Amino acid sequence: MSVWKKLKYALTNHCETRENHEDEQLRSRYYKATNNTVIQTVKELFTSSPDYELLSVSEERGEFSATTRRGKKVFIVVTVISVRPLETAVDFSVTTETTFLPFDFGRSRQVIIDLYRKLDQRLPYIGSGMNA
Repeated sequence: MSVWKKLKYALTNHCETRENHEDEQLRSRYYKATNNTVIQTVKELFTSSPDYELLSVSEERGEFSATTRRGKKVFIVVTVISVRPLETAVDFSVTTETTFLPFDFGRSRQVIIDLYRKLDQRLPYIGSGMNA
């Protein structure tokens, strides 16, 4: 990643994933599993971790909200979307609570990368971005 992109992510307090993101690590990820399986896995990921607290779950909409328990507060919104019967996409939107500085030095990006890494260990990963 170029120096300018690193600086761009360091000087913000919000980061989210999408289909055609310029940063390959922040592209939507697809898993070979049903929608219900991915929803249960995401729920288990947050409830079993001492680092996160699950705030709300909307299984019918495929949305979760969570926050961190330690350190600087981070608000996380997870969206689970069924693309095909055995293909489900997961997207994140992460906002870091600001203190006297209006940016988080890339913490929101690192939270997304860490959560994707944990999901990759629990679910069969297909690919990321468009036409995964």
